[in-house]
Amino acid sequence: MSDIDIRDDRAAGRLEAVGDGEVVGHIEYFVLESPAPALVPVHTVVEPEHEGKGIAGSLARELYSIAAREGVPVAPLCPYVVKWAARHPEEAPAADPELLAAAKDWLRAHPGRF
Repeated sequence: MSDIDIRDDRAAGRLEAVGDGEVVGHIEYFVLESPAPALVPVHTVVEPEHEGKGIAGSLARELYSIAAREGVPVAPLCPYVVKWAARHPEEAPAADPELLAAAKDWLRAHPGRF
């Protein structure tokens, strides 16, 4: 496979890894508005034939880079992103417990979204 490009489809709530013209992995997320803006990753998916190539980690890293550029925190609910953040504290600041609680509340209030 050639290089992977990562693109943010904010309207769809997807950060996509694209290789050879096809989406090979993605993070589904939403933008929390209250009590403060935050990016909230919910699911990370990598197509089975592309697993083990660092795609999920590249997606997580880019999500935190986007958040840093936008000046907003990440409140990860996705188990993979939580683990990735724990392994990369220099790139992934710890999430505010209040934001995590608000993100969980938002998810419960929108059960069909993810």
